[in-house]
Parts: sequence; structure tokens; C-alpha cells
Amino acid sequence: MPFIPAGYPDLPTTAACIVALEQSGATLIEIGFPFSDPIADGPTIQESFTEALKKHLKVADIFAMVRQVRKTVSLPLVAMVSYSIVFRYGVQRFAADAKAAGFDGLILPDLPPPEAQKICQTIWAAGLETILLVAPTTSPARRMEIVKLCTGFVYYLSVSGITGERTQLPADLAANVTELKMTTDVPVCVGFGISTAAHVSQLSQIADGAIVGSAMVKRMKQHLGEGADSIAKVVGEYCRVLLNAE
Repeated sequence: MPFIPAGYPDLPTTAACIVALEQSGATLIEIGFPFSDPIADGPTIQESFTEALKKHLKVADIFAMVRQVRKTVSLPLVAMVSYSIVFRYGVQRFAADAKAAGFDGLILPDLPPPEAQKICQTIWAAGLETILLVAPTTSPARRMEIVKLCTGFVYYLSVSGITGERTQLPADLAANVTELKMTTDVPVCVGFGISTAAHVSQLSQIADGAIVGSAMVKRMKQHLGEGADSIAKVVGEYCRVLLNAE
């Protein structure tokens, strides 16, 4: 389940990457809405957001790009978006416009319960799924509140802190995911620190999805200036690598 930042380095590249990732076997794609003050994104994703915002990227521009690319892709697309962006745009309007553009769900990384209840109801009414985050440090009671508001999948953070590549996944990950899966019928997918085929293979034994963000963006950065087709080819190849563990 790759993550790519919208508008990095430009929207035509984002569209090309979405197409390439579907063709390379991605199950779902997260599209990040650039935000000037991200909560948990590490330096790689923060930098990509900064570069996109320098070009005065607007929410409407992202919706227009998704609407266009939807004509050629069929896999689920979810928006990773700060609630502050949704709030400024208008929750009902954002949800309706996201659905009309072709999004299937929203990941709201900074929307905690109980405030999230009413917001999620508005999102559901628009026909979108909701995905919220659970961290290793989230208390059992709060986990239950969050899980009840997730209809698309539960986004479990492999570690507390910020995103970024790591050589090994936490030793307690399997136990934590297993425990979380016992509380819900909604898929549980894991993100933060996933960057190798071995990680994806390991997660396939315990979780319902592996989210790859910083490592994907890092490879995009290495080919900036080469054009949309070249960057799309790189992310597609990396996706296939992740899916082909020995």
C-alpha cells in the first residue's frame, strides 16, 4: 500500500505514479495532501510536502488530478490529509468533493475521538471510508474508541514517533497487531518504517496491509528532474521489488 505525496514534484508525476503503481501490483494507494505542519511525517515526506507547497498547490488541483487519473485506474485511492485542511475546506464539502473526484476513503492522522465521531459520520454520509491511526502507546480504551470509527482499515503505527526507513521492525509488532485484530473485523494495516521486501513478507503473516511511504518518496527524490515517466517507472519497479520477497 504505497504512499505518494500529491504534487511532488508536480501533479502529472503524481498521476503517472498512480498508474504505474497499480500496474505493478499495489493493492491501494495513499495520496498525501501536502501540509505545512505535518504531525508524524519524517524529514523525507516533510521535504516533499514543502516542495509541493512552494508551487502553491491547492486542494482543488489534487481533486482535479484524481478525477482525471480515475479514468484509467480502478484500485482504491485514499487521501492522507490533516484534519485542519478538511476543516478549512469544509468537512461536508471536502468529503463530497473527494468522493466526486474518485477517492474511496480518508486517512485523518490528527483527528482523535470523541471529536472524530461527528466528523466520521459526515464522511460516511458522503460514501467514503474512514481510517484512523493507532500507535503502540495508545491505551486499550482509546484503541477501542478509534477502532470503532474505522471502516476502511485501522492504520497501526509500527513505532511511535515519525515516519522513516528502518532496518528492522519492532519485536513486539506481531503481538500488538494480533491483539488489535482481535478487537475488530476491519483490516489492520501497518505503516512507519517499512522499506524492504522482507518487511512486507513479515507483515503478510500478521497484518492485512503494508504501508510504504518514506522509502517510496526517497526513490522519487533520487530521480527528480528526470520527468514524470522516469519517476513513475522507478516507483513501479520498487513496488514490484517489495512484492517479490524470497
